[in-house]
Amino acid sequence: MGLSENSKGLILAVASSAFIGSSFILKKKGLKRAGASGTRAGVGGYTYLLEPLWWAGMVTMIVGEVANFVAYVYAPAVLVTPLGALSIIISAVLAHFMLKERLQKMGILGCITCIVGSVVIVIHAPQEHTPNSVQEIWALATQPDFLIYVAATVSVVLALVLHFEPRCGQTNILVYLGICSLMGSLTVVSIKAIGIAIKLTLDGISQIAYPQTWFFLTVAAVCVVTQLNYLNKALDTFNAAIVSPVYYVMFTTLTIIASAIMFKDWSGQDVSGIASEICGFITVLSGTIILHATREHEQTTAPVGTVTWYVSGDSLKGAEEEHLITIHNSDYYVQ
Repeated sequence: MGLSENSKGLILAVASSAFIGSSFILKKKGLKRAGASGTRAGVGGYTYLLEPLWWAGMVTMIVGEVANFVAYVYAPAVLVTPLGALSIIISAVLAHFMLKERLQKMGILGCITCIVGSVVIVIHAPQEHTPNSVQEIWALATQPDFLIYVAATVSVVLALVLHFEPRCGQTNILVYLGICSLMGSLTVVSIKAIGIAIKLTLDGISQIAYPQTWFFLTVAAVCVVTQLNYLNKALDTFNAAIVSPVYYVMFTTLTIIASAIMFKDWSGQDVSGIASEICGFITVLSGTIILHATREHEQTTAPVGTVTWYVSGDSLKGAEEEHLITIHNSDYYVQ
């Protein structure tokens, strides 16, 4: 007896989370190796492109994303999307053992809170109408409400890139991940259009001749490249165990908002569903605050009577990642 459609989707979704969670760690290790011999990605370097381990993480992430895309063919979004939270747990566990990045108790609480809030949002998100052609998606993409969202998204991204990144990009995780998540919400819409075009073309209704298909392909390419660039900066600058859940929460939230605006999913939503989504957003916000506060506490906390010099000048890395000279009162020793 063969597997049911939902079982196939479940297996693919779990496999996708495993690949994506592992890719964060592989890419982080590759970035660390590249930073040791060249300019770090966090300060504009691209030496990681020559690091095989980074490419291994890149390939692993692509495999995970493909598996996630195919999972939606077999199972509904309400089953597939929440399972993306498994990648957070996988990356946090692997970071603990492979990168020596400890996740404190409050960080674990924040991670769980983020996952619970995201699951609540996804479960109670309204059902969307699936367009039957690229032209239909184009009509939805050019409606005033969505054009306002696109304009607002592009404006915020430009503000983050031009104003906030030079000033606090190295100290505030929300700058890099905000850019990734905002661009990601546009990526999902474009990828959906491309997926429909491929499906219709395979069914004998070619969508290749439509300029809208190539427009969505161009938008998707630009957004994906931007996402990868700033995700690399976030991974190179901040703790991987914090990057994964915060990125997941922001990306999921903004994607749901973009989809709801474009496809008018909010119309017909009952009061209980709206209330549940609001509670989910509040839960997600609380978890994000806890995670961010935990990271800041870890960075600023040092033993009483201890003075530490970071020889490499990188104050954002953990103590285990640097060559340190530590003085405890009158006892002198080198780590």
